[in-house]
Amino acid sequence: MTARLRRRAVGAGAKHKFVFIDRLLATLVSLRHGTTHDVLACWFGVDRSTITRAIGEVRPLLAQRGCTVAPGIRLGSLAEVIEHLGAEAQTGIIDGTEIRVRRPAAGRKGRDKFVSGKTKQNAVQSMVLTDAEGRVLFCSPARPGSCADITQARQLGLVELLVDSPFREILADAGYQGMGAQTGGRVVTPPHRTFKKNAPAWYEERHEQQRKAHSSRRIRVEHGIAHLKNWRALARHLGRREHMSDIVQAVAGLLSHQQTATLSRGLGT
Repeated sequence: MTARLRRRAVGAGAKHKFVFIDRLLATLVSLRHGTTHDVLACWFGVDRSTITRAIGEVRPLLAQRGCTVAPGIRLGSLAEVIEHLGAEAQTGIIDGTEIRVRRPAAGRKGRDKFVSGKTKQNAVQSMVLTDAEGRVLFCSPARPGSCADITQARQLGLVELLVDSPFREILADAGYQGMGAQTGGRVVTPPHRTFKKNAPAWYEERHEQQRKAHSSRRIRVEHGIAHLKNWRALARHLGRREHMSDIVQAVAGLLSHQQTATLSRGLGT
């Protein structure tokens, strides 16, 4: 019997499997560019539900990696970051950042707690900690936008961590005033005004100089937050609010790895 070539219909045969590297790539594209799951499904030739499930599996893994401070060294908790800064005698800088989210449905319990007192918009908030150069070292889980900066820092246990450590100082803005006394002066905030009214000209000039000097030292954290917001997933989130903690911490870990790699190349290591 004469052998003949096997002919298959278009689309027949073994189906393509959505392997881990593809799931990771889809998650990275979603975080960096905010690409919708429908578009990603078209790119990878799978169903939208497959993309959603894959991102839901990979995103928590990225969030658990922590922030990279040196090649091969990651810090996963606030306690580890404080210990690292203390051991290296480095200054830390903290600030809160807000990310706009969808408003909870009408009639849902706790709907108003996502309204930010600063921006008057529906948002979640995360505390960001950087070193003196603006490299991201830690991002906290997301909290509703109505949570004050100092309240979130206290809930994270920052006061206890600073009191029990040889850490030198953390720079903060006026939203953290009051923590300096609780931490033995380790949290440094802008100077208070001594004169409320009818202040002499020399005092106004000196007070303004002190505030500018403090602001110029802590401006690096604003640069770190700006780099975080360059990731489209943190510009504005239109998905489920329950995923925001994983999103923030995943982006922080990826950004810190990029910053450390860039610094290592610059030093020639």
